[in-house]
Amino acid sequence: MGKSSEWWEMLKIGGGAAPIETTEGWLLFYHGVTGTCNGYVYSIGGAILDIDNPSVVKYRCENFLLTPQEWYEERGFVPNVTFPCATIHDSESGRIAIYYGAADTYVGLAFTTVEDIVAYIKDNSVTRESDTEIGIR
Repeated sequence: MGKSSEWWEMLKIGGGAAPIETTEGWLLFYHGVTGTCNGYVYSIGGAILDIDNPSVVKYRCENFLLTPQEWYEERGFVPNVTFPCATIHDSESGRIAIYYGAADTYVGLAFTTVEDIVAYIKDNSVTRESDTEIGIR
């Protein structure tokens, strides 16, 4: 999986929290970076990787899942950052807590469920040929 032509991740992408195993594959929260006249903006993206061969991206959300909007995400040591750091997944309820860095100064916490986020990623997925190739890119 590499950077894409989507505005919010066109400069680079990188890892985030450890993937979560789901019935659709590995649920991955990662970060995408774009450049603006005021500096970089880090947003959180989502993808689902093949369970047996995680170098294959089955679904990749075209839109960011979270981007800096709140004051604590926009102002701090490194402004305009939402960066996924860790997740806690309750397998009984399906609830996911996403801990994320906000402006490299604060820790944010967002909630979703496996069912909701997997459905959203699948419904808004755009994969490229390079996403579905086996191997390291």
